[in-house]
Amino acid sequence: MIDTSFIADNTHGFDDYRSCCEAEAWTEIVHQSGVTEVEIRNLDDLYRKSSRTIISWCLGLTQQEHGVDTVREIVNLLMMKGNIGRPGTGPSPVRGHSNVQGNRTCGIDHRPTTEFLDALASECNFDPPRAHGLDTVATIKKMYDHKVSVFVGMGGNFAMATPDPTYTFEALRRCSLTVHVSTKLNRSHLVHGTNALILPCIGRTERDEQRSGPQSISVEDAMSRVHLSRGSKKPPSAHVLSEPAIIAGLASATLPHSSTDWQAYIDDYDRIRDTMSRVIPGFENFNSRVRERNGFRISQPARELDFHTPSGLAEFSCASMKDVLPPIGYLMLGTMRSHDQWNTTIYSDNDRYRGVKNLRTLVFMNQADMTRLGVPELGAVDITSYAKDGSTRQVFSYTAVAYDIPAGNAAGYMPELNVLCPIGDYSNQSGQPLMKHLTVKITPAGLG
Repeated sequence: MIDTSFIADNTHGFDDYRSCCEAEAWTEIVHQSGVTEVEIRNLDDLYRKSSRTIISWCLGLTQQEHGVDTVREIVNLLMMKGNIGRPGTGPSPVRGHSNVQGNRTCGIDHRPTTEFLDALASECNFDPPRAHGLDTVATIKKMYDHKVSVFVGMGGNFAMATPDPTYTFEALRRCSLTVHVSTKLNRSHLVHGTNALILPCIGRTERDEQRSGPQSISVEDAMSRVHLSRGSKKPPSAHVLSEPAIIAGLASATLPHSSTDWQAYIDDYDRIRDTMSRVIPGFENFNSRVRERNGFRISQPARELDFHTPSGLAEFSCASMKDVLPPIGYLMLGTMRSHDQWNTTIYSDNDRYRGVKNLRTLVFMNQADMTRLGVPELGAVDITSYAKDGSTRQVFSYTAVAYDIPAGNAAGYMPELNVLCPIGDYSNQSGQPLMKHLTVKITPAGLG
């Protein structure tokens, strides 16, 4: 199974990692994972026989206390068999839809690199702030403490997508100004500061006409390929602006002495891409490359076995086994989406993934847990979550649905169950709220 040539030529730290693994007992691995040794060895056999392997994951791994360690273990596993830098192999994080993916690539990061800031300063003739900014959880806390007074949201449904709605709602209401740039109305527009603005904008499927003619925006897909997107539908009104026009307009109004010609950016989005090509590595000749058939793929150094680490090699990492099991009598609950749902937008109360119809206020449970807790199939239950600080949060009269989920675990839908995730319960490794790692008790309704 071990590709000794790949490890010798391209990695560092394998011997320490191997010792770390050998120090763990099978009994503890089985106990903490909830998976039998036979099942683990069967999966190992599949991996050994595979000539090429891709491992993909999403929020189910990252919204955990030890999410970073888990992702590092995935990379360790891939490196052991040389499944990095070969076609049909490698790690594949599902990082979100096109604007989420593209924003991070293009510098929307609360911890931007010095190299990016230097290039931005040189190109745009200003000195951007050098101090790190805030992630989502830290921003909510600062708003709650009156240390952030203005909130501007580009799309999305912030109030409903974030943890601890009671706390988050109050944080937004403590702002002096909240602004939402949106294509559709949503609940966040009703949870606002002292002053509030809703700025309607055109969607990606609608025509965007500016002085130079029809405009296209660039998007990045999950495979790091960048291409152009141009809408064809008639906008709802001649007065609805595009997102670039709104942002550039705000900049022009608030920075009257800026040396940037903001109107030029609005008139022709190619000028935005020309600026990006001189600031963001991998976007050189942006306008010509993005117009190629299927666009272009952003360079990924690891695909070329070019590792930007102190050693210049791919680093094996070692994390000791953690005790992640809930206390006796408790369950570990994770939130998720249904089939008929897009982010926080719910199109129906059905879930074709799991065979559920006309029901969202539910909790999926293992049958053994239901029997042990005295919960009948489709019985009403109350769910109480227990935060790190000892506080509790509850939902009442949810329907228990027996499901093939590992014993000791439970699951339900977001955003309804976001109320169970405390604002202070986030991963110390990543800052991610623990939406998939909530310690709960589930009791028959009225008996908790």
